[in-house]
Amino acid sequence: MKQSNSTEEQLFLEGRHTRGFEFLRAIRIFLEYIKGFRTLHFVGPCITVFGSARFEEKHPYYLLAQQIGANIAKRGFTVITGGGPGLMEAANRGAKEAGGRSIGCNIILPKEQTPNPYLDLWVEFRYFFVRKVMLAKYSYAFIVMPGGFGTLDEFFEIATLIQTGKIKGFPIVLVGKEYWQGLLAFLTDPVFATGSIALTDLESLKLTDDADEALEWISEAVIEKYGLKYAQVKKPFWLFGERTFWK
Repeated sequence: MKQSNSTEEQLFLEGRHTRGFEFLRAIRIFLEYIKGFRTLHFVGPCITVFGSARFEEKHPYYLLAQQIGANIAKRGFTVITGGGPGLMEAANRGAKEAGGRSIGCNIILPKEQTPNPYLDLWVEFRYFFVRKVMLAKYSYAFIVMPGGFGTLDEFFEIATLIQTGKIKGFPIVLVGKEYWQGLLAFLTDPVFATGSIALTDLESLKLTDDADEALEWISEAVIEKYGLKYAQVKKPFWLFGERTFWK
C-alpha cells in the first residue's frame, strides 16, 4: 500500500499523461471531494486546529492544545484537525474528554500517518489539496499551533483566502507567542511588507498563549459578528445513505 501511494504521487508530478489517464485522475479527485463532503456534511460548525505531529504528550504545547480542544467543545463547536498525532491528537483529545465532538481529516502518506485514537469520525485523503479544502470548508475560525512546513502551508493558505475575500474574515489565532513572534516580525518588517503585505492583511490574526483568551476572541468574532447559531441541526437524506454520528 505504501508503494502504491508513493507511485501515485510520482505519477502526479511527472507532468502530462494521456488524455484518458488525466480524465480518470480528474474523476478520482472529484470522487475524493465527494467522499469528504458526504462524510463531513453533518459535523459543523467547526473550529480547525492546525499543529505539528511531532510534539509528545508531556510537551507544554501538547497540554495547551488539549486545553484549547476542551474549550472549543465547551463552547459548542466541533474540533476538526488533520487527525494525526502530536498537537492534532491533543486538540482532538481535549474535545473528546470534554464531551464534545472530535473530527479528523487524515492524509495518506508514504510513511503512513494513522488517525489518532480520540476521533469520533475521520476521513482519509490521498491529496493534500482536497484535505485542506475540507479543513477550511466547515470551520468558522482557525487556531494555529506551532508546527513545521505543513502547518505553515495551512496557515498561509487560510490567510490568503481571507485576504483575497474567498472566505469570510474569520479569525486566525496563532497560539505560542515565542514560536510565532519571529514570523510576525518578518511579515511586518517595512522592507519586506512594503507594497506586498498591508497592515490590514494582518487584522484577522491574533497572538496568544492563553487557551481561554483564544476562545473568547473567537466567540466574539464569530458568534457576535456573524450571528452564528451552532445549535442548528441538519437531517440526513436517505437517498444518499447519510447518517449522523451523534445525537
